[in-house]
Amino acid sequence: MIQFNASLIYTIINLVIFYLLLKKFLFKPVMGIMEKREKMIADGLQNATDTQNEAKQLKADYEKALSGAKEQSSQIVDKAHAEAKKEYNRILSEANEKAGIMLENAKKTIEVERQQTMNTLQSEIAGLAMQAAKKIVDEKTENQGNKGIYDQFLEGVGEAHGNTDID
Repeated sequence: MIQFNASLIYTIINLVIFYLLLKKFLFKPVMGIMEKREKMIADGLQNATDTQNEAKQLKADYEKALSGAKEQSSQIVDKAHAEAKKEYNRILSEANEKAGIMLENAKKTIEVERQQTMNTLQSEIAGLAMQAAKKIVDEKTENQGNKGIYDQFLEGVGEAHGNTDID
């Protein structure tokens, strides 16, 4: 069997003291370092997870902002097209209106010039007719009956043109 002698007791006491010393000076500091290291690793993993989640959130926000920007740019382009079309139609209608006014003015001017030309031609024709009548009457001035007709003709022609002084 086992004999208990003093050396065994000293060995057991030495082992217990050695265990307590190791526990105090080795196991506790090593366990503290291990716990700190474990905590640091856990914090690092937590920070990495938080950073990854934040990055995912930022990515989602940027994608949402990008799609919003695309929609907004599309709306801006559509609005610009609509405004350009509206401006085009306004300018076109103004041009058509001005062209219509110019055409109407040109027609009026042509009518006035035509009327003036007709008046001028009538005056010239009347003058030529009067000269022809005067020549005819001068040849037959001997006959007093013809002179009365001549004077009556000249009066009628003069009144038609507002010119009563005929020589």
